[in-house]
Amino acid sequence: MYQHILVPTDGSDGTRQSLTHGLTLAERFDATIHALSVVPEGPLGTLQSDEGHTAAERAVERVEVEATREGVDVVTAVEQGVPHEEIIAYADDHDIDMIVMGTQGRTGLDRVLVGSVTERIVRMADIPVVTVRLNDEIRIEDTDEAARIARKAADAEGYDDITVSDDPHRTSASWIVPLETGAGPLHVHVDAVTSEARVAKGSEQ
Repeated sequence: MYQHILVPTDGSDGTRQSLTHGLTLAERFDATIHALSVVPEGPLGTLQSDEGHTAAERAVERVEVEATREGVDVVTAVEQGVPHEEIIAYADDHDIDMIVMGTQGRTGLDRVLVGSVTERIVRMADIPVVTVRLNDEIRIEDTDEAARIARKAADAEGYDDITVSDDPHRTSASWIVPLETGAGPLHVHVDAVTSEARVAKGSEQ
């Protein structure tokens, strides 16, 4: 039903919410995730600079790493221009079936900008647009808490003899917790904002 899902990203912790939703949909429909970061132009955007492009490259690289860990095919792109125009153009040019994006940015002006971009895309796009409310409040900042949630998630899926095999580490707003179980090693991804946990099987690591 959906073969290509576009997730615009600015690299902020808040866009983690839309990425998580996009990855879940991609896994369900065996779709490809397209990560697009737009370096804005115009009076409300950033000036063209190496810094802006570097930040955009890092933003899509984060999505690529996360998608690869989950075994999801991924395509990345960085464009420069008016954000909603570039997102719509990319969707048209790459046969995108669905756009998943947040309703807010990080703080202040970002919230106005991202909310405005999403509103325009919802109004102009000819394909489904899934909007995800963003929440930047990182609630899980402690490795022990991340490990506890990961062990609980693995236990709920029927794994036994569960131990943490290495120190958990955080990428954007997600904890990656390596576990060793009676059935072999696996990774659990714990969302630091929502506390939701997703178990990645050993073959996807």
